[in-house]
Amino acid sequence: MKIATEEAFTTPELIKGWNALLNAGAPAEPGLPLLAGVYQNLEIERSSEVATNLADLGAGRIAHMDEAGVDMQVIFITAPGVQVFDADTGCGLAKNANDILADAVNNHPTRFAGLAAIAPQAPQRAARELERAVGLGLKGAVVNSHTKGQYLDAPEFWPILEAAESLDVPIYIHPRESAPAMLAPFAERHLEKAMWGFQTETGLHALRMIVSGVFDRFPKLQIGLGHLGEGIPFWLDRQDRFYLRYRQAPDTYPHFKAEHVPSKYFLENFFVTTSGHNWDPALRFVEEVIGEDRLLFAVDYPYENCVQQTEQADAVTVKNPDKFYHLNAKKFFKLD
Repeated sequence: MKIATEEAFTTPELIKGWNALLNAGAPAEPGLPLLAGVYQNLEIERSSEVATNLADLGAGRIAHMDEAGVDMQVIFITAPGVQVFDADTGCGLAKNANDILADAVNNHPTRFAGLAAIAPQAPQRAARELERAVGLGLKGAVVNSHTKGQYLDAPEFWPILEAAESLDVPIYIHPRESAPAMLAPFAERHLEKAMWGFQTETGLHALRMIVSGVFDRFPKLQIGLGHLGEGIPFWLDRQDRFYLRYRQAPDTYPHFKAEHVPSKYFLENFFVTTSGHNWDPALRFVEEVIGEDRLLFAVDYPYENCVQQTEQADAVTVKNPDKFYHLNAKKFFKLD
């Protein structure tokens, strides 16, 4: 059995909302136009195919899964999600997306599972929407990294983390383009997206949560990261060493509040999916670092080709294929 665990969709209402922001100039979201090619630059054949597949929660998606031998997808809204909107609009679009996704899951319960959209710009309402969505059968939440330049380590977002921990469901932190304060150096060379910017943005998000002590406050919280952990597994040894060094100067590094080294939290509070990184040397290295119990297969559909990614993963000798392909997904997402 194969369960792909970072698979995207969108809704007509979201596309309409993104286009409205773009047409208005999106002054508060300078990175949004850089993502728009996926949805608007349809003269590029691949972009047109991606846009079509994002909107499909039925036969077309299932046909691609069948072609690749993927039995189930864990699906959630694609970046930038609802986080680019004002609070009221974002909450409304999240509810709409969750209703659509829950219907698709109910129509195809053996093929689809879903994570809820939430609007962190309204933290209390986001927490309530997560609870409602879990009641509909969704298995956690997705946050498309920064929300107007802010990250989940900020106490204002802690009602969301508290709700996820209380409900015993994960939050999946998915990439988007870099936050406004960091965007320009990436965008000047078209590096703000999947080639480099996505993983640096999302890895930063995770590390902010780690060093600020979020997991001391929410020790049972589980966070999903794609793309083999957004680079963090390759740096853990050095991060631990320098964290201990910097912690000796609390006046200089007052925001290093975590009680333990980063690796402790990464190995206990995070699970990692492959999502377009089913490359033999990197995958085996990450498995060696984090262990076979926290590594999950993913395609990153429809941005990656289902068949190509599955064939690439099948060529890797993982320690426990059953855990990698489906048992770990069932554990972290509590799939029946």
